[in-house]
Amino acid sequence: MKKLIGFLSILFVLALAGCGSSASGDENKVVKIGLNGSGFPIWEKIEELAAEEGIELDLVEFADYVRPNLALADGDVDLNAFQTVSYFDSFIEEHNLDLAPVATTLIAPMGIYSEKYEDVTNIPNGAKVALPKEATNMGRALLLLEAAGLIELPDDFDGNGSIEKIAANPKELDFEPIVAAQTPRVLPDVAISIINNGVAVEAGFTPVEDAIFIEDDTATPYINIIAARAEEVDNETYQKIANIYQQEVVAQHIRDVYSDSLIPTFVPLDQIGW
Repeated sequence: MKKLIGFLSILFVLALAGCGSSASGDENKVVKIGLNGSGFPIWEKIEELAAEEGIELDLVEFADYVRPNLALADGDVDLNAFQTVSYFDSFIEEHNLDLAPVATTLIAPMGIYSEKYEDVTNIPNGAKVALPKEATNMGRALLLLEAAGLIELPDDFDGNGSIEKIAANPKELDFEPIVAAQTPRVLPDVAISIINNGVAVEAGFTPVEDAIFIEDDTATPYINIIAARAEEVDNETYQKIANIYQQEVVAQHIRDVYSDSLIPTFVPLDQIGW
């Protein structure tokens, strides 16, 4: 009987030890990261660096700007990294999602592209302009058009776009809102197209060389983020992944791979309103 009790005691201790190992084994969990295609070269580098710290990443590709946040909210991915804080704020409010940023990453400057003109001052009256139709993307595009001197917006413009918000259109430009991913494809049919940076890169452009007008690094609302479910932003493993991203080796990797067309931007969350 004593031997049996002793044997059972050993099994109990081993079971407790196994439970303890499981509870503290977050670093052995595979962390699923929701991305669009343009982010893969960055995250493949982070995947390599994370593996050195015992963190395994599973990079999950999405083809649009809607499903990555819905997948995050539903628990299909653990983090996502594809969007500006402006888009994120608007999306989670519209869809009532309990998500929050974990860290800032970069600015991907939006540009004006053309196959017909080399300077925005040459855009003729009545020219057709393609721009992304999603509210925050369109708002960003309208601000870029204003910076280029092509339109005027009201002083109280809130960054959410619609054609009706244009205060002055002196060239009587003809605006054609389309899905962001389609903006490069319509270039032969329009005078200019406003294209998100990631979409431009996927289409084979080098934004700082090929855009005829481009944002600079002061576009604070358009800093990109890593996002998580709100209750998990302090997760130790997720914070380690954020810290890995914000290393100088990753910043240099971004500059090299994207020919300086992406701007590593590692600022505290309170600078983007969080």
